[in-house]
Amino acid sequence: MSRRLKHAVTGAYGYSGKHIAIRLLARDREVVTLTNSPDRPHGFGDLVPARPLCFHDPERLAAALADVDTLYNTYWVRFNHATFHHRGAVQNTLALFEAARLAGVRRIVHVSITHPDAHSPLEYFAGKGMLEKALRESGVSYTILRPAVIFGDEDILINNIAWMLRKFPVFGVFGDGSYRLRPIHVEDLAELAVTAGEQDDNLILQAVGPVSYSYRELVEEIGRAIHCERPVMNIPSWLGWLASRIIGFFVNDVFITREEIRGLMSGLLDVDGPAGGSIRLGDWCRANASRIGRNYASELARRNDRTKPYR
Repeated sequence: MSRRLKHAVTGAYGYSGKHIAIRLLARDREVVTLTNSPDRPHGFGDLVPARPLCFHDPERLAAALADVDTLYNTYWVRFNHATFHHRGAVQNTLALFEAARLAGVRRIVHVSITHPDAHSPLEYFAGKGMLEKALRESGVSYTILRPAVIFGDEDILINNIAWMLRKFPVFGVFGDGSYRLRPIHVEDLAELAVTAGEQDDNLILQAVGPVSYSYRELVEEIGRAIHCERPVMNIPSWLGWLASRIIGFFVNDVFITREEIRGLMSGLLDVDGPAGGSIRLGDWCRANASRIGRNYASELARRNDRTKPYR
């Protein structure tokens, strides 16, 4: 019997990477994770051993991929910070792609974003555009997944909208709230990734959910689902950003950035075309109404303490 070829997932002890690893294990694949958080509790036992995600040691990184058939890359950073930034994330991911090429990895499944553009004034979208170009030119077989907003257990955005609805008597949306987004459930994203990993053709897939919401509709849907309907007010984007800074101060986190507000209001989180997933945000929120938003989900806390599980 031939041995099973290993599948490597960046961040399998985290959020989206964990769901990809779960689906690979369900298909009887041998899974390893490349991670900077080897001590984070994860629930896999010995089924998903950790290997170092050592971006600055190319030989060691290539060695970590030497027996890997397919690499699933979920690594990225959400915003610029004193200890991490988009520029560094681009360089790190380029190093990962090159290590995979040198190691003979057959296929890379890469999680990108809707509307990537290497020339975008928004660093998040520009960085994703540069990485897509590099992967297309790498010579390695690939699938690029383009999600907008990912929701599900342990997500940040949807949870924290629900948290605000529970905490405050009104909810402010930037501008008129008419700009749209198509959230996808993390399990749908994972299914797309694992299915794509089994193919050979180079593919770019819009990994979006079945419903396109205006931002106002999204907030109202979450409020109804968790039985915390609040008046939704239109506020200037600068005022929304200022309020987010105040909230961020009290929760010791970056609640939302100016770039994220600009990307959202520019419609960059919505695309036309068929859905890549079937789970509806409203249905999921109603099924999990008792726990969504009960606690604030902190991006910085997850990065700063790598010995605690995601919550």
